[in-house]
Amino acid sequence: MKPSYAKLVEGVALPPMALVRQHFDTEDAGDPVSAVEAAMAQAAVVGDTIRPGMSVALTVGSRGLASLPELVKAIVDELLARGAKPFIVPSMGSHGGATAEGQVSVLAHLGVTEESAGCTIRSSMETVEIGRLDNGMSVQIDKLAFEADGIVLFNRIKPHSAFRSDNESGLVKMLSIGLGKQSGADNCHAWGFHYVGRFIVEMARMKLEKCRVLFGIGTIENAYDRLARVVVLPRQTLIEDERVYLGEAMRNMPRLPLGPPEAPLASGPLDVLIVDHVGKEFSGSGMDPNITGRPSSTAISGGPDVSRIAVLDVTDKSEGNANGVARADVITERLFQRFDREKVYTNSLTSGVLIAASIPLAMPDDRSAIQAAVKTCGSHTPEAIGVMRIPNTLHLEYLYASEALLPALRDRAGIEILQEPRPMRFGDDGRLLDEWPH
Repeated sequence: MKPSYAKLVEGVALPPMALVRQHFDTEDAGDPVSAVEAAMAQAAVVGDTIRPGMSVALTVGSRGLASLPELVKAIVDELLARGAKPFIVPSMGSHGGATAEGQVSVLAHLGVTEESAGCTIRSSMETVEIGRLDNGMSVQIDKLAFEADGIVLFNRIKPHSAFRSDNESGLVKMLSIGLGKQSGADNCHAWGFHYVGRFIVEMARMKLEKCRVLFGIGTIENAYDRLARVVVLPRQTLIEDERVYLGEAMRNMPRLPLGPPEAPLASGPLDVLIVDHVGKEFSGSGMDPNITGRPSSTAISGGPDVSRIAVLDVTDKSEGNANGVARADVITERLFQRFDREKVYTNSLTSGVLIAASIPLAMPDDRSAIQAAVKTCGSHTPEAIGVMRIPNTLHLEYLYASEALLPALRDRAGIEILQEPRPMRFGDDGRLLDEWPH
């Protein structure tokens, strides 16, 4: 039996929706194994630093990188071929519930296991203090990585979802926060996100000076969540080199078809945005504010002005870590029941962004959640309401758009209307039945 408040939205009409395809200008690296082989073969620093018999700690984080298992295996194979003895160190700060076992589980959900990688995974939350910043902040690094003969940093380079800086999400942040584990992440976030960009660089510089970092391997993805490039960054210029690639990654980002097409971020009003899934494999914030315009921190701005966001579920890979769903206005009871406070609260207390652990209004099912968003979006023209539906904030090739948005979309370069508008279809359980192209 539905709760009485659900009856308040039963009569809300939903607009017909058309399936739309976006065509982005992209670079594609092709086979990820070949891309790794070529990048490492061309980088003199690889041959100069890898010695036979040396133990090498390879960092792997909690993000769902494109072709992650294949990339990890390829890097491990290249290290083995040069006589090294690589092992994987989960490098994800406080993620995985801030436990060694939890971080191994996160990797497994991302497809990275000892079997898939061809080497051992050594997970521990124990860290070593290597120094302090001028403000007294402790600089910590994973003990197992610190004791290895060398460290190879591996991560995707991309814009962060909570702050703007010269270095955002990438190898610098992996070195400073990811390898800092819970204690290191705590320290770096202690002053708030307005300072994170500064501290990750200061911490990284100290670790590059005092720890046996050999080089970094960064990936850049295109707008289709596919590998665009693999780059090797020497330790001596890693911080500065990453800044160049960050600009490239920003230009590669997908976006909603709103505002000037040449701008990196969408802009302008939208009545309702429906997001099928939030998840850590899509964004560190679960739902990327670069796409939605809904940050949890004032250290980032930009994006569209969305009146109401409805989120329908959290991915299985996130294991209930629906961190960031707080930036939605409405969710489903299904998502509410999967919300794991242990994981979400650990993230929020570590980052200092408590609002990210909030839970929005929860409606019984997809239909009532969408109806609640439409009812309260403040549109004065219900017959011309602007609604978009996306699978998540990473995969934006396909989206559904309401009839009122189609005239503008038809005039927009790179947009293909695949299907004329039709009513949203729901099952007897209130779930959306309209599927996404494969």
